[in-house]
Amino acid sequence: MVTLSNHGRAESRPSAAVISIGTNSTRALVAQFDPEPTILLSRSIGTRIGEGLRENGRLQDDAMRRTLDAIREYAVAIRKITPNLRMIATSALRRAENADEFAHAAQANAGAPLETISGNEEARCSYEGAVSGLPPEESYGVLDVGGGSTEYASRDADVSCEIGAVRLTEQFSGLQGRTAADELEPPRTEVRAALRPLQDFERVDRLVAVGGSATTACAVIAGKRGEVAYTPLSRAALAQLIDRLASLPLEKRKELPGMIAQRADILLGGAIILDEACAVAGHDEAIVSRNDLLLGYLLRH
Repeated sequence: MVTLSNHGRAESRPSAAVISIGTNSTRALVAQFDPEPTILLSRSIGTRIGEGLRENGRLQDDAMRRTLDAIREYAVAIRKITPNLRMIATSALRRAENADEFAHAAQANAGAPLETISGNEEARCSYEGAVSGLPPEESYGVLDVGGGSTEYASRDADVSCEIGAVRLTEQFSGLQGRTAADELEPPRTEVRAALRPLQDFERVDRLVAVGGSATTACAVIAGKRGEVAYTPLSRAALAQLIDRLASLPLEKRKELPGMIAQRADILLGGAIILDEACAVAGHDEAIVSRNDLLLGYLLRH
């Protein structure tokens, strides 16, 4: 159970839950909001509903089946805690031709409608979640590197960029295994072009990174998984991680301490996006938080 600062919010609310269907992971969060935000349950399963979407434009049967199984499992656990369940989806469902078909099946499995949120709403929710435990005196930019898209938000502006760890890895399949230094430049060029909108944002005091790429990068760098509570992540450490991942075949990456095996094939792509985003935003270091989209969504809704 984790208690968070609510930045002076006086509103009293009961517990609430959200299931979030991301391109790579399906997650669940239950939080109590009286007297302040407290995390009661947090789970994540790598279902990769976005698998093959770039090539086919449709959600694949196996990917939908994996995701529906996770939704059903989460719904059972959540309803033992609270009846207040909402369900959201992000990049993969925004793009898939058969999103409506999946949404109907998801609602049947969860007993709650599926809301596909916009990229801008995703950015705003990630911002609200990430800053919920930070001092309000500083200004923050929140970077959310997902599987299908990357969001960035400051206090007054937000953007969603069409690049993510799964999409980049599917486009440059060599990133899944040993990758020579010169083979990293084409994906970096692709990422820089996709993240160009970040150049228009005003400079902030601190950059906060959320999402599975950021938390897994921290875990592999530390050599163990653990609670990520605003952990520093420097570009120097990211550079070493990128070199290390690029030197290893996929099976060896899976064996790295702190690695989630299901994320081993896309972490190099995710780390490249993190590094390039830090560069565009003008920061040599980010702080990584587990407070992200899901908490932010519950705070906003």
